[in-house]
Amino acid sequence: MNAIDTMRALAAKREVRSLDAGEVIFSTGEAGASMFGVVEGTVRLVWTTEDGLEGYELISAGDVFGAGALVTPDHCRLSTATAETPCQLIEMNREKFLFAVQESPMFAIELLASVDERLRDLKVQQRT
Repeated sequence: MNAIDTMRALAAKREVRSLDAGEVIFSTGEAGASMFGVVEGTVRLVWTTEDGLEGYELISAGDVFGAGALVTPDHCRLSTATAETPCQLIEMNREKFLFAVQESPMFAIELLASVDERLRDLKVQQRT
């Protein structure tokens, strides 16, 4: 089981969103009240580094993103997320996120593993 499976198990029908390619999910600087799991499609995360360089990451089906805004004090988005292709996303608010972490500690471990894998992939991409 991985983080997206836990999100699916807890999701209500209204928490599944369908987006067209090009739709913005959230923007840099916005307050973040939820995280997302990609059920279908691809999402592009774009950010600007402190030295002004732009970076991006493609998030695929089975991956989660946006949890950072749920665990930082100011709950601020550090990137802009846009549907790269038509997508289906599960949206999990902070309350449900905290419930999942409390009731299923493996969810937190799965989430950390997902983030770690994505960071490793980004480092490999930067080297090539």
